[in-house]
Amino acid sequence: MAESIVEGTLTKWHKAVGQFVDRDEPIATIETDKVDVTVNSPEAGIVLELGAQEGDTVTVGGNLFKVDIDGKAEDATASSPAPAAAEKPAEQAAAPAPAAATPPPPPQQHSAPSPASAVPPPPAPAAAPRAAPAAASAPPPPASKPAPVDGFPGLVPGSRTERRVKMNRMRLKIASRLKESQNTAASLTTFNEVDMSNLMDFRNKYKEAVFDRYGVKLGFMSAFIKATCHAIAAVPEVNARIEGDEIVYSDYVDISVAVATPKGLVTPVIRNCEALSMIQAEQAMAELGKKAKNNAITIEELAGGTFTISNGGVFGSLMGTPIINQPQGAILGMHAVKERAVVVNGKVEVRPMMYIALTYDHRLIDGREAVTFLVKLKDAIEDPRRMLLDI
Repeated sequence: MAESIVEGTLTKWHKAVGQFVDRDEPIATIETDKVDVTVNSPEAGIVLELGAQEGDTVTVGGNLFKVDIDGKAEDATASSPAPAAAEKPAEQAAAPAPAAATPPPPPQQHSAPSPASAVPPPPAPAAAPRAAPAAASAPPPPASKPAPVDGFPGLVPGSRTERRVKMNRMRLKIASRLKESQNTAASLTTFNEVDMSNLMDFRNKYKEAVFDRYGVKLGFMSAFIKATCHAIAAVPEVNARIEGDEIVYSDYVDISVAVATPKGLVTPVIRNCEALSMIQAEQAMAELGKKAKNNAITIEELAGGTFTISNGGVFGSLMGTPIINQPQGAILGMHAVKERAVVVNGKVEVRPMMYIALTYDHRLIDGREAVTFLVKLKDAIEDPRRMLLDI
């Protein structure tokens, strides 16, 4: 595990006591602040003891389970069915017990008449019928029900139930880091819009050839990753971060890409993007997408990052203000491509447009640098040939 992780929640045991486990076979899953970690058995043997229950908090370095390395698989298969066989007779023995429990009521019925015969005070129950007239006074309340005012019936039909679900560790960590970012950075967001016509033509022209040769789909993310590196070369402050009273400038570009997983949003890192081709960037994105669906992103893939790209457009977001991924200095927000009427060379035309947003730490980056970066990125997307010519 990473050094920053000291504990986790045991979510599932894959083996029970008495079962045989092979070396390096998964025996438990632990949920941490970042990812789910699979714990493998260091040796083959029979599980003797489990040191925690599902849902318990376990610490790094603690005793989690014990394995008898002298145990054989044959012993485990012979011993594991035994408990199951023992449970069945227990259930069968427990079944007649309720049947035997039914006779006791008759004796109580025989003893019931004797108290009934010795009860001269039945007049007291007779008072109950007298109370019945009092109950008869209950009907007036419905009669006195107020009439609805302004047509409101006084009752809203439908279910009004609620349920509470405990936040998992990843969601708690996400909440903590987002609030930490808001409290730490002097965040400011600047916007621009991009004409996607040329990039979409470029993609439609070469996507089949790229898929046939490399086996990956050509999307927009690879172009934005390369355009980001192109703009960072002109405005390196966007790729920097603050540590204490110093500014750290990175000569490499490690881009954290926001990826949605079943448990929450994670930001795995694509390393040295400045040295990658568009095809290599697409291959890296495809691999991260597969791992995200299978909840298989590792802690190492989440560590680091000098800049973040968040693509809310895949969910249909038209515009938003992304939150900086601390300790980075800025984050780029991509959004949905929508056809809009724009003025091109003095004429109104319908073009596919995308709003882009850059949220930056104003302690580190001034408005001039932020706007220059976003315009540089916009120009590179609208005319990808600029990236080939480095202009």
